[in-house]
Amino acid sequence: MNTIADDLSFDLFALREAYLTQSVSVKDVVALVLSRAEQFKSHNVWISLLNTDTLLARADYLAGQDPQNLPLYGIPFAVKDNIDVAGLPTTAACPGFSYLPTDNAFVVQLLLDAGALLIGKTNMDQFATGLTGTRSPEPYGICKNALNTEYISGGSSSGSAVAVALNMVSFALGTDTAGSGRIPAAFNNIVGLKPSRGLLSCAGLVPACKSLDCVSVFTKTAAEAEILLGHLLSFDLNDAYARNDRLLLEPPNTGVGLRLRFGVPKFEQLQFFGDLESADLFKQTISQLETLGEVVEIDFRAFLDAAVLLYGGPWLAERYAGIRQFVDAQPEQVQPVIKQVLAGAKDKTAVAAFEALHTLQALKQQTLPLLRGLSCIVVPTAPRIYKIAEVLADPVQLNSNLGYYTNYMNLLDLCGVAIPSGFYANGLPFGITLFSEALSDWRLLSLAKLIEASLRNTVASNKTDYNGTKAETITKQYRRIAVCGAHMQGLPLNPQLLSLGAKFHAQSQTSANYRLYALTHLSPERPGLIRDEVNGQAIALELWDLPKENWADFIANLKSPLCIGSVELASGGWEYGFLCEDYPIGQALDITAFGGWRNYIKGKS
Repeated sequence: MNTIADDLSFDLFALREAYLTQSVSVKDVVALVLSRAEQFKSHNVWISLLNTDTLLARADYLAGQDPQNLPLYGIPFAVKDNIDVAGLPTTAACPGFSYLPTDNAFVVQLLLDAGALLIGKTNMDQFATGLTGTRSPEPYGICKNALNTEYISGGSSSGSAVAVALNMVSFALGTDTAGSGRIPAAFNNIVGLKPSRGLLSCAGLVPACKSLDCVSVFTKTAAEAEILLGHLLSFDLNDAYARNDRLLLEPPNTGVGLRLRFGVPKFEQLQFFGDLESADLFKQTISQLETLGEVVEIDFRAFLDAAVLLYGGPWLAERYAGIRQFVDAQPEQVQPVIKQVLAGAKDKTAVAAFEALHTLQALKQQTLPLLRGLSCIVVPTAPRIYKIAEVLADPVQLNSNLGYYTNYMNLLDLCGVAIPSGFYANGLPFGITLFSEALSDWRLLSLAKLIEASLRNTVASNKTDYNGTKAETITKQYRRIAVCGAHMQGLPLNPQLLSLGAKFHAQSQTSANYRLYALTHLSPERPGLIRDEVNGQAIALELWDLPKENWADFIANLKSPLCIGSVELASGGWEYGFLCEDYPIGQALDITAFGGWRNYIKGKS
């Protein structure tokens, strides 16, 4: 691979510019995608990848085309594995369900016709039933969070979100019935667009709830989502629920002089399930919104009442109906927790279905006047984020908690866009969702771009005061990280930190509970820090303050077996830093006696 592609941005606009100026080729991008897919293999992002020959054949085809004539020329993308791609199996994360489609889903074909580069099919919660990303069986495995592998990625569109977050693709398609296109966006610090129902064709999609399903789009920015929405808007006569995009409302004028009105739930109706930090992050977001317009509290009860219907009403029976023949014939192929969820479907009656429909219609009548008096409603995308181990221990209740702000949206015929809005103290992202009535998609994306810009400007203004006295602001906008190897001052990878705006804080040491290894079997050689409370000693570190908005980009450069975890300092405090998994130690050289990587390098020379 040539060096120009090694750190190539997959930002849609930057990559298109690179193609137009002929500074990069599609083959460069193919090589980089495959390299990154291998680098992050342990995240369990992919269910199937197109083989190298197929990707190179597509690259050769595109090489003979004029990029000016193909708006998505060479832009790499991924597709959730409940959406058909000709020649790749559709599994819905169930090996026994797998079938080989002969045609592309309508939306996939639109993207290919625009010149996009399909990479493969992504992991998901089985049959799109879940919001956690943990409900994918072997051989696929649990899809891990892009920023911290101990935490859930969110689901059900887990792999699609993580593929974008880890810069393996520029964008990805997911689906959204109960929040599957928004929750993973929030947990991986990206944008998730859930369009109005029927706006994007669902032809070629394994149904979850056919009357509610939406194809969703994951990107790094709202501007990219806006561009892609434009390419995906095409009325499909073969989709019984298709909606004419000519009915879309115009975006608002967000220029000077317009007074925006953001609705937020009443304080007592907010729910964070015991996570005070999530509550504080949403409060900070509201403060930011107040710089853009008026924030008004609304009665959120009708939305919450609608959310209960999704799994407590007849739509559970619709979910079962979509896969009934397979589930009844091969129940052993279905994840136990999904069988548990579907167990109540058979008891739903036609009477209950009509009662629920009438209840839902009454709730729509209550919510529509609220929406039409506001620019949009803003809620946390998820009330909190859980560790994988926590979800595995309590899979049904914690999954239900995650849907508190998402489950009502498709039932009430709303559209929404999830965007990043902050970071927890542990470096994981927090996000918000903007939503409004159906066909307000352009309006929401326009507002999302405005809010993104506002958040960026706030970070930028705080950076200028880094050497001043705004200690509280710095704490909120920067994340401290302990580095023990080539990222230290004067060593080869230090420019990577500097390019991301990191500031040196101090020299430091670990507590006397660590061992340091040289991973000599890797190229280039690198250090591996492992906690050892019996035979450990103090290891030299440097502490750096990294802008929070660049945290994901920094983590994306990590290669297994290195990972981010909590490192105990000699002072007794803890900081996030580089650690190493145990499995390669048998091949590594113990260099603990040197007291640090810098001394080891000097000793070698």
